[in-house]
Amino acid sequence: MPYPSLSSVNGMKLFPRGSHGVFRCLVTKCNTEWLEALPPHSTVPPRKSRTNSMISVQFPTNPKPSSSMYYSTLTHFNSTLHPPDPHHSPKLTTIRSVLQYNRRPQLAGETPRVVVITSGKGGVGKTTTTANVGLSLARLGHSVVAVDADVGLRNLDLLLGLENRVNYTVVEVLNGDCRLDQALARDKRWPNFQLLCISKPRSKLPIGFGGKALVWLVDALKVREEGCPDFILIDCPAGIDAGFITAITPANEAVLVTTPDITSLRDADRVTGLLECDGIRDIKMIVNRVRTDMIKGEDMMSVLDVQEMLGLALLGVIPEDTEVIRSTNRGYPLVLNKPPTMAGMAFEQAAWRLVEQDSMEAVMVEEEPKKRGFFSFFGG
Repeated sequence: MPYPSLSSVNGMKLFPRGSHGVFRCLVTKCNTEWLEALPPHSTVPPRKSRTNSMISVQFPTNPKPSSSMYYSTLTHFNSTLHPPDPHHSPKLTTIRSVLQYNRRPQLAGETPRVVVITSGKGGVGKTTTTANVGLSLARLGHSVVAVDADVGLRNLDLLLGLENRVNYTVVEVLNGDCRLDQALARDKRWPNFQLLCISKPRSKLPIGFGGKALVWLVDALKVREEGCPDFILIDCPAGIDAGFITAITPANEAVLVTTPDITSLRDADRVTGLLECDGIRDIKMIVNRVRTDMIKGEDMMSVLDVQEMLGLALLGVIPEDTEVIRSTNRGYPLVLNKPPTMAGMAFEQAAWRLVEQDSMEAVMVEEEPKKRGFFSFFGG
């Protein structure tokens, strides 16, 4: 069964901002072609399982006058789903999230698509994102080669459970000690996913290794006998030193992983400038480790705040999940868990958007504040 994709509104929890009842939620681009193909007043089957569901967000009948953006944003979705009736007074607005099971994502762009996953700051989830997005792409039927470009501190093989299958590295390929196909570690679960490590743990690169060597490696993957892979994912090391420059040299797309804290955002803004100076214009952002309870208490920046600060297209939002630690210790990525976790489903949605070169959009939604009664003064 194909994996679901949000076509209208992503049904995530509302993110509060301020004390005047202003809320924020995340939405995805409206797939107008798919929605217009539906018959008028069409319905979606009722909920049968956790993944095959519809999430509704209801808004008040009497919004505040300051919610002009709220009306202009939501009118587009409502006019696409149901044509407006001029003789009918507006009532409670309902926006539904439609999960598509009737198609697979269409690969956009020329292959191979070389995508570097970077952040600048360490510990934000670059390797976790590479492992889960890479396996999600493989489950969607695309051939993927993941390159661990972290020299001496590689961890991607541990997250994938392939540490015992890596016998040769890129350094040995360049030295002529082995062939390129011998250095590629194939995943037994999904044979169209392969791992390639730059060097062995606690080793140093030769002086002549740099961006040109990684460009040669990408060119060699294009002309191999198995065929050109659809995606080449490069797990970039932390920092902006020589390892960072080497990793971004062959890439034509970038996925910037960040967390909603000021230290990560400052490093992400610096890395964005370096990527643009290197000629990489297609830069998307994944906001990792989002906690809605802290956002509600105004202890964490919302996703819309992060997007406004960095000014990048939003590829996905990954909620905080304790299953990440368990999956890391077991060498079993989140996207393979049964039943699926919230973070695993978010990684699958990010991989879907990466295939189609799509992105998410954040809008602000108004909601009336709760009415306080007489006994609220006494805590009731």
